[in-house]
Amino acid sequence: MPFTKRLIVALVLATATAAFAAPTGTAQQAVSAQCANRETPPPPVDTSEQPAPGQKAPTPLEVPEKPIGGDRLGECGLILPPNSAQPPSGITAASWLLADMDSGAVIAAYDPHGRQRPASIIKVLLAMVVAKELRGDLVVTASAEDTQQECTCVGLKDGGQYTVRQLLHGLLLTSGNDVAHTLARQLGGVPNALRKMNAMAKELGALDTRAVTPSGLDAPGTSTSAYDVALIFRGAMKYDEFAQAIKLQQAQFPGRNGGTIMLTNDNRLLANYQGALGGKTGFTDDSQHTYVGAAERNGRRLVVAMLRGQQQPTHITNQAAKLLDYGFNMGPGGVGKLVDGAPQPKPKIVPTQDSNAPDDAAAADPGTGRPTPTAFGTVGLPITAAAGIGLLAAVFLYIRNKRAKAARARRQAAQAAQGV
Repeated sequence: MPFTKRLIVALVLATATAAFAAPTGTAQQAVSAQCANRETPPPPVDTSEQPAPGQKAPTPLEVPEKPIGGDRLGECGLILPPNSAQPPSGITAASWLLADMDSGAVIAAYDPHGRQRPASIIKVLLAMVVAKELRGDLVVTASAEDTQQECTCVGLKDGGQYTVRQLLHGLLLTSGNDVAHTLARQLGGVPNALRKMNAMAKELGALDTRAVTPSGLDAPGTSTSAYDVALIFRGAMKYDEFAQAIKLQQAQFPGRNGGTIMLTNDNRLLANYQGALGGKTGFTDDSQHTYVGAAERNGRRLVVAMLRGQQQPTHITNQAAKLLDYGFNMGPGGVGKLVDGAPQPKPKIVPTQDSNAPDDAAAADPGTGRPTPTAFGTVGLPITAAAGIGLLAAVFLYIRNKRAKAARARRQAAQAAQGV
């Protein structure tokens, strides 16, 4: 193909590519806009999330470009495999997820990445960090500050001594906020404990989650999702100290006035659901009722996570039981996956003077990680198209003029030859 024709083809393709590339981001934004809780939980109903005087609320966590666990998990309605039965009626949770604990296959979900508040099920994340970093037989002394936390509380005594294992029992069975504060201190203080909790969440791939209190009490910036809660519970169950504690129906605990008291697990499924492996409940005015738990039948282990549920007409744990029954009756197919770790960023290409490779580092804003505006944005696209058309016209005129000059030269040569 002559050079001029190859040039024209290249320019046409470049212009067409520019015309069709830009709407992608706009379409993604439109999809996100339809999901009410894609970036933040619903507005709070009380003052618990008002920033302290002189402070600002944390900015919302960035929404990953691609949904963690698979494209379908970015949908915010009911997500089922093809030809599946409908889920049971009476499920009040605004967001829920069912998954296979071992394979990680997500069986069914409803708005799985919708951001909600965790309430006390964030204690699963705290317990996971504790199980990773602290020995179960380590003795910890409670402080006056521990005993003054907003309750639900186990009833720690200022100066009382407890093993980490006992504190985990108080944390997971009866959801002690005083215990959560004690364990956070043992991890280096509340700010350090929160850093470790959030680092653990990020490492797991729970990118909708931000712990702002070790107990799950609401505070500015709190966030999680049903997908993340299931992912965190699955990760925590790999720690024997956690798995043994979460399945206890009762445990002895040092009494505040001497002797021992009996802690009773507030997870009703342990006593009345076949194959229950353990779970955690939660409630605040802003989060409403939350639950995460797991069960095993015929060698198959399922995890269910539910956020922003109601206790009427059915208790949240009974709703979880109905979803588990539904999951055990479904086949092995799925709609996504609980990941085995956070997705790794693509390596950046460092351009050199002799390299024609694109500079990937320039494609994203270093502060937000989001794509930076390019020439093909909402304004740049028409300009680019017009420039392409103008360039094509210029090339066309150039070729026509060149051919006209060549024709005149041939005529003049022919006339000169006839005169001779």
